[in-house]
Amino acid sequence: MKTGTSIWSSLRNPVYLRVWTALVVSGCCVTAHDTAATWAMSSKGASALLLSMMSTASTLPFFLFTLPAGALGDLLDRRRLLQVFSCWLAVSAGLLAICAFLNHLTPEIILAGVFLIGIGFAFQAPVSSAAIPEIVGKEDLPSATALGGVQMNLSGIIGPALGGLLVPLVGVSGVFSLNAVAFLVVLLAISSWPRKKSAFQGQLESFSDSVIGALRYMKYAPGVRVILLRNLLFGILIGATPALLPVVGLKELHFDSLHLGFVFTCMGIGSLTGAIVILEPARKRLKPNQMTLLTGLVLGVSYALMAVVRNPQIFLVVAAIAGAAWTISASELWVAGQRVIPDWIRGRLNATHMMVSQGGVSLAGILWGTLATVFGIQWALICASIMGIASALAAKRLSIDFSEQMNLDPHPLPTLGPLPYLPQPNDGPITTAMEIEVAPENHVHFFRVMTQLRLVFMRNGAFNARLDQDMTNPNRFRLYSMVKSWSEFQRLGQRITRDEHALWAELWTLHVGADMPTAKRYLGIQQWTAPDLLSSRLKPISDMTSHNEDSSKELESRS
Repeated sequence: MKTGTSIWSSLRNPVYLRVWTALVVSGCCVTAHDTAATWAMSSKGASALLLSMMSTASTLPFFLFTLPAGALGDLLDRRRLLQVFSCWLAVSAGLLAICAFLNHLTPEIILAGVFLIGIGFAFQAPVSSAAIPEIVGKEDLPSATALGGVQMNLSGIIGPALGGLLVPLVGVSGVFSLNAVAFLVVLLAISSWPRKKSAFQGQLESFSDSVIGALRYMKYAPGVRVILLRNLLFGILIGATPALLPVVGLKELHFDSLHLGFVFTCMGIGSLTGAIVILEPARKRLKPNQMTLLTGLVLGVSYALMAVVRNPQIFLVVAAIAGAAWTISASELWVAGQRVIPDWIRGRLNATHMMVSQGGVSLAGILWGTLATVFGIQWALICASIMGIASALAAKRLSIDFSEQMNLDPHPLPTLGPLPYLPQPNDGPITTAMEIEVAPENHVHFFRVMTQLRLVFMRNGAFNARLDQDMTNPNRFRLYSMVKSWSEFQRLGQRITRDEHALWAELWTLHVGADMPTAKRYLGIQQWTAPDLLSSRLKPISDMTSHNEDSSKELESRS
């Protein structure tokens, strides 16, 4: 976080202030709703299996729908999608309220309602996380991320108490109704967001191409892979808390349900303290990777203390410290993730981050539960402590500090202007070729730049990018890239960022030829027996001579 900003700086943005306030209110109502739903399930005589299925019903949608939701968030208007999902959540909570009011609640209906609400959150979460950087901008992104953690911690602290207080007063139906109204408040706040229209007016990707594009970007973006790996390791480490803490509290400390809940409340208080009190001063003094390294060590020490401390008061303090470390590390990883994602694919990659983190937590439940069963709870916690220390050491090799220097603001390539042959959106493949001459002493530097440019082409939509060397002149090279269609070619040009554009500028400095390299585009001919098809799409070149001259000047100035 830059000097002059604070954890509260993003609240100066009136749109974000309204959205964040609405999310705080809604989050408290959601956790109160969860408390009321659990109480209703128990009062209906639900078995232990049905009670445990509530967690499955709420989390399963995240594994099923998060990535498709991220794809929708990149294809469609994010504000409109958030409005639709808020309506879905309000209707789902409202239906449960009506069933409760009519005394028609059954365990099966409650599970169905929880699943419907889970679907709403699974679609809302990646779209919402992609929308926040648009609302607040890069300057206040760390602030907005920290405030997102504050919002969740406030919800976790206030909501359960609110639910326990309101159920005897207004009944389960009243709590469900309050939750539905809170979703409508979020809807109103989102509607106040004056989102800018996208500058790209070409044909959008299909849904399947959008999902494939996310996988392609992860494959050819090394920085994204580092962040995903760090999130996976962090999810496994943090997963020891929900997997082992209840076992320690019930089996070792002999807590009742009220005191066990207080353990998690202390973690929430620690998280809130970490976000409000510690995070801002730490960001002014430490690099992001240093913060994740230190918090990994703190988590490791916390797990070791949980294995040996049996004094309830001290144990609660340890839980609060672990909560603070958890929040700080999660915040830095999330901010780094936002910095390495261009806006055109933000929804899909945010969804991937969530899936990887959730996958790590799910894997952790199996891992730590098995260790506790086979070797005992103390040994499981010691292993978690060792992993915390190991994750801190891994942070030195998998640093996230590179994200601070990245500039992924869009800097599209210049348009070609009218062409004699105007391809249809699905015509292709389109091949781009360009020759460049490089002095022998610059070959090593040239190959390094071209390695990076190949990744640029491949992650932004090309299915092939290669470099050929002239056998008659070893200092002359030909660059090729291929995309599958004309519409994909247009999208690739619009996706170029400022960092990627800087690579082109660096490439031009290595050229030693008399004339600047000129890119040529070729359209693949698929039907050899239909010459009339080609001629029918030709346009008179004389009609566009002046436009092409202007376009050439623009290309030359960009080069």
